[in-house]
Amino acid sequence: MEVELEPVDANAVWAQGRGGVYSMMDHVYARFAGRYATDPRILATGPAALRTDMGAIASVPINQGKLSEVDTWAGRGGMGSKMLQEHGIAAVIYGGTYVDDDFRDRTVADGWFETKYQKRLLAKDMEATTKYRFDPSFNTGGTFGVNYAGIKGRIIAFNYRTIFDTEADRLALHDRLVVQHYLKQFNEETIAPKHQRTCGEPCSALCKKMRDQYKKDYEPYQAMGPLCGVFDQRAAERLCHQADLLGFDAISVGGVLAWMMELLVEGLLTPADLGVSGVPSWKADGFDPVADSARNAAIGLELLQSIIERRGKVDLADGARKWGRRLSRETGKRLLDRFLYVAFGRQGWMVPNQYWTPGVLAPMGVMGKYYMYYGNAFAPPRTLGRMCAERMEKELAIDTAGFCRFHRGWAEELIPEIFGNLYGLKDELLAGIRVTASRINSRNASVYWESERNVDFLHTYLRRIRDVEGETDPQLVDWLARFDKDKNEAALDWWFEMRKGIDESLREF
Repeated sequence: MEVELEPVDANAVWAQGRGGVYSMMDHVYARFAGRYATDPRILATGPAALRTDMGAIASVPINQGKLSEVDTWAGRGGMGSKMLQEHGIAAVIYGGTYVDDDFRDRTVADGWFETKYQKRLLAKDMEATTKYRFDPSFNTGGTFGVNYAGIKGRIIAFNYRTIFDTEADRLALHDRLVVQHYLKQFNEETIAPKHQRTCGEPCSALCKKMRDQYKKDYEPYQAMGPLCGVFDQRAAERLCHQADLLGFDAISVGGVLAWMMELLVEGLLTPADLGVSGVPSWKADGFDPVADSARNAAIGLELLQSIIERRGKVDLADGARKWGRRLSRETGKRLLDRFLYVAFGRQGWMVPNQYWTPGVLAPMGVMGKYYMYYGNAFAPPRTLGRMCAERMEKELAIDTAGFCRFHRGWAEELIPEIFGNLYGLKDELLAGIRVTASRINSRNASVYWESERNVDFLHTYLRRIRDVEGETDPQLVDWLARFDKDKNEAALDWWFEMRKGIDESLREF
């Protein structure tokens, strides 16, 4: 094994060629690929990693000397910012010809699956990854297609302001702007012609849904789509691609853009304050899915540059949460009340995964991934905390084994069995996962929700789950009565009950 450190002028590289992370990958490949007998892999950062705390790490499959356009990301939590700012690493190229004594006996693996599921590995995997490939029940596929086809009245748009709308209004918005336009474009341009790829690994899921160089995933195209008032594929492509080029965590920056846009719409900040030329078009009535989406995406693009260049009053070097706190003091306005995020310690923050459900705001030690329960079903907070802890342990097992979570339909059940069969370490694996989860939780510095939008997000969810979903659980009725009486006190109680469920589940014995 050989390791070298080579200097690079990151700013100069980012400014040339395709720009940003793409230019960094091109530069690294041109300089070092000749050393590898087989196709290497590259990890790259962009300007967001240097200028903010939400920089991501990008990579693409390389096949026969050609860098593909199938972006893959370590996005959540500012991993790129940490790699560049704290360790001085702008990019990594790695690979080689060493071949491990890998497990490749398909007949043995098929035996495990036939014992557990009465199906061979491929058949079970095809079943478990239906959503990510093509789901005939929705006549679409991928996270973008299936989520948008089924979300209906749970749609969140315009910086979550749709949570205050009636169910009828949300359904009308979903049908007119998503089903008849945003989703329709995706189905016609990506699903029907089967423009789909893998992440570079041999896989039946084919989860990377493409149109030309644009990869369509639900959460980035939601956070920089409807959440920002963008319901058109061309507009969303421009905004998402630029955020990717700059190397942002797409979900976090989408939440920040949506928050900034609402501050503009409400007149809490001026275009000059944020270094932009105008105000978004955010009226749902009469919203033009092409023209208004284009306008909103254009403002989003200006905001991205403001973040990178620190134009106007924008300076996210220490994160959006700290910037919002500082600007709130300067202006005397509660700007953070419009920003939906979870807080950690003195400075940490995370825009939640894009689902209208309380689990995405849980006080877990790791957020932004799926170390929490994000289903729609109601659970009282202490139970919900336990459910989040259980998901964390299952997700940790998947991560430890190096599995993609899109295969969790069988992987989280079989991984302990596989470790037992191959290495005789089933019990040791499970014990190690439990200890790891408890030690992560021992450093859990989650902070009670600082934004009123978080409280309203939960309150409106509870109201909808009763009035629309028809949930009659007595504990739901009790919690709603408490929220209707004093939402802030009820939210504080809910948060601490969730934390109790988490802590009592993740104790180390």
